[in-house]
Amino acid sequence: MSIEVTGKQIASDKITIKDVFGEDMWFTIPDYQRPYVWGDDQISTLLDDISHAAINTPDSQYFLGSLVLHCQPKTFNGTTYQENSVLDGQQRLTTLYILQAVIRDVTSIETRKNTCAKAIFQEGNPDDGIPERLRIEFAIRKDVEIFINNFIKGEGGTQKSEELQILANTSENVSIRNMANAILIINKWFTNEDNLEIDTFFPYLRKFVILVYVASSELEDAFRLFTVLNDRGIKLRNSDILKALNLKEASNETKQTEYAKYWEELEGELGEDFDLFLSYIRTILVKEKARHNLLKEFEDNIYNPKKFNYSTKKQESGTPLLKKGDETFEIIKAYKVHYDSIFSGNNYSITHNWAFDNLISVMNDTALSDIWIPPLLVYRHNFGDYKILDFLKLLDNKFSGDWVGRETPTTRIEAMNTIIKKVEEFATIKDKTRDEKLNLLFNDNIFIFNTSFFLSDLDDNSIYGRRFARYLLRKVDFLLDAPLYSEKRSSYNEMSVEHILPQNPEDGSQWNLDFNPDDREEWTHKLGNLVLISRRKNSGQGRLDFADKKTKYFTSSIESFPNSLRIMQKPVWTIAELKENHKQLIAKIKAHYSI
Repeated sequence: MSIEVTGKQIASDKITIKDVFGEDMWFTIPDYQRPYVWGDDQISTLLDDISHAAINTPDSQYFLGSLVLHCQPKTFNGTTYQENSVLDGQQRLTTLYILQAVIRDVTSIETRKNTCAKAIFQEGNPDDGIPERLRIEFAIRKDVEIFINNFIKGEGGTQKSEELQILANTSENVSIRNMANAILIINKWFTNEDNLEIDTFFPYLRKFVILVYVASSELEDAFRLFTVLNDRGIKLRNSDILKALNLKEASNETKQTEYAKYWEELEGELGEDFDLFLSYIRTILVKEKARHNLLKEFEDNIYNPKKFNYSTKKQESGTPLLKKGDETFEIIKAYKVHYDSIFSGNNYSITHNWAFDNLISVMNDTALSDIWIPPLLVYRHNFGDYKILDFLKLLDNKFSGDWVGRETPTTRIEAMNTIIKKVEEFATIKDKTRDEKLNLLFNDNIFIFNTSFFLSDLDDNSIYGRRFARYLLRKVDFLLDAPLYSEKRSSYNEMSVEHILPQNPEDGSQWNLDFNPDDREEWTHKLGNLVLISRRKNSGQGRLDFADKKTKYFTSSIESFPNSLRIMQKPVWTIAELKENHKQLIAKIKAHYSI
C-alpha cells in the first residue's frame, strides 16, 4: 500500500501498522524535525496501552495517533518512489520502528522475524533492480544512520546491551542516546513476565493498531496542517515550526544543512528551555510584552509586523524586524554565545573575582522571573564584558526594586523593555567613546524605582512568606561577600528560609525569657531574624534554644551562606542582637541600592 495524493489535494485516512511499514511505504525524517526524545514514560505507556487494548478489545481497532506527511516523488538508485516526509508523528513512528527491530531479535518464529525485517529495510536485489534501503531515513543525520545500521537494521543488533547502555549514557547525539535507551526499555518490557506475550501483542499491533495520516503533495499545505494541529493540542513546540519555516528560507542547501545541525544541537542542549531562549530573542527584537504564543509573535510582530496608519485608519505592513532564513539563524547563534557566557559560571576574569557569577546565581536561583535576562543579553551584545558587572548591579536593583516595591508584572516588564531600548539607543550614538556612552546609560532614569515602598517593606514589615524572601536573603549574602567576592557561591538544590527566633517557642524555653510577646509578634518574621539553610531539617528541632539550635540544628546545614555563618558565631540571640542585626542588614541594603 502507498498513500495516494493527487495534484494539490489533501489526503486523509486511517492506516494499520502493517501498512505503515508495508512494501511501498518510505519515510524521511526531515532535517528540520526535532531529535528523537521519547523516554521510559512515553515508551512504556505506548506498550501498556497497546497491550491493554489487545487484551480487552482484541477484535477492535486501537487509535495510536496521527501523522502529518509531505508526499513527493523521489528517485533512488534509478527507481522512482513516493517519499513521505514526516512533519509530525516522528517520535511515535520511530518508536514503532525500533519496537519491530526488538521483536525480530527476541522472537523465535522465523516468519515473524522476516515480517519485522521487511518493516525495517528493503533487502536489495540487483537482478530485479531493487535497491537496498531503510524504511525510515533520517535526513542529514549520518551518525544516526550508522547507529541504525549497527543496532536496528542487522539481526541481533538490539541485543548488544552493553554497547547500547554505553551509548545511552554517553552519546553526544540526542537521537542516538534516546534510541539506544528505547531499545533497552523495550527489551526490558518484554522480559517482564507480567507483560503481554509477543505472540498476542505483535499480531494485534500489526492488524488492529492504526494511525491516521493527513498528507499533501504541497509543502505549504503540509506546513499549514502541521501548524493547525499544533494549535489543536498535538505536542509540537513552537521552536519546531519556527525551525521548519526558517530552514525553507535558508540561502542554499549547504546553509540549510548547517543550520539544521546547529538547531538540533541547540535542542539537545537546552531541551524544553529552547522555546524560552527563543522568547528572549523575541523580547530583544519586539521590546514589548508578549501577547500571543511564540510562533504568532514571530510571525505577526517580527516577520510581518503591522502599523496603524492614522490618516487611512487602517493597518498597514511595517518593516520586518528580522528576515526568515539565514538572518534568523545568525541572530540566534549570536545571542546563544552571550547566553552561554553569562550563565557559564566562569566569569572570574571580568573583575578578577566572583562578583558577577555570584549575582547571576542569586537572580537565576530566586528571582522567580527571567525578564531581566534579555536586557543583559542586549548589553553584552553591544558592549561585551566591559563594565558588565556595573550594568548587572543596576539592572538587578531596578528589577528587585520594582518587585519588592509591588509594581505590577506589566509595569516591571515594560521597565525591562525600556532598558533594552536605552542600551541600543546609547550604543548607536556617534562621536562618543564607549565610556561616555556607558556614563549616559548608567545615569539614566530608567534605573530609578520607588525606594520608599521598597524600603518600607524591608525595614518595617514582615517578609517571611513573601515571594521575594529567598531572593532577598541571597542578596544579603551577596552584599556580605563584598568587596572581595573571593569565594564562588553555588546554586542550592535545597534552600529554605529559617527563623532564628522560632515562630512558636516551647513553653519554658529561653526564648520566652529573652523575648516578650510583643517583641515576638513584631520581629519574628522580619529580615533581621531570618537566615537561609541549605537542607531541610526536622521542624521540631527548629524550636530548640539558641545554644542547642546552633549545635544540633544548624550544624552542616548552613554551608556557605555568609549571613547564617555570621549569626551562628554569636553567643546569644536576644531582642538586642536581633535588632542590631536587622539594622546592619538594612544599612547594607540602603548603601547598595543608593537609598
